[in-house]
Amino acid sequence: MLESLVTSKTRIKLLLKFFSHANSGYLRALAKEFDESTNSVRIELNRLTEAGLLVSEDEGKTKMYKANTNHPFFDEIKGMVSKFLGLDDLMERIVKRMGEVDKAYIIGDYAKGIDSGTIQMILIGKDLDREYLEFIKEKTFEKVLRKVEVSILESDPGDIQGILVYGK
Repeated sequence: MLESLVTSKTRIKLLLKFFSHANSGYLRALAKEFDESTNSVRIELNRLTEAGLLVSEDEGKTKMYKANTNHPFFDEIKGMVSKFLGLDDLMERIVKRMGEVDKAYIIGDYAKGIDSGTIQMILIGKDLDREYLEFIKEKTFEKVLRKVEVSILESDPGDIQGILVYGK
């Protein structure tokens, strides 16, 4: 879906990085992370900044980029990226069918804005349907071609680093 709207693979990587999470990055680190030339990353950073989708600020000699949360299309782009990654559908299905889910966190690479092919989650709740969880993990892989790893906790330890996707 996203590939048909955005033809630059580097631009897609940047949109995924900055709009899937509250990430920031600088040119050389992004080029290394994406295994792209600094020139191709620079061109796309400039285009996205000129369009107002990214903002930059100088930190010493380094120019840091991040998503412009004040852009009128910020929420829409964030929603498109989330749907592209399959997270909306995954979280909605899990919360509806798993039982008493109190909180659901995305952790690991996806929480850092890196599309490694594995989505790691933590579900917090009691008496969750583990059989359904196995079924939904297989279906998610078939649909979005990403492995899903889920840990279940009965209570919130309070120090989880990631994105809270659902919470009561």
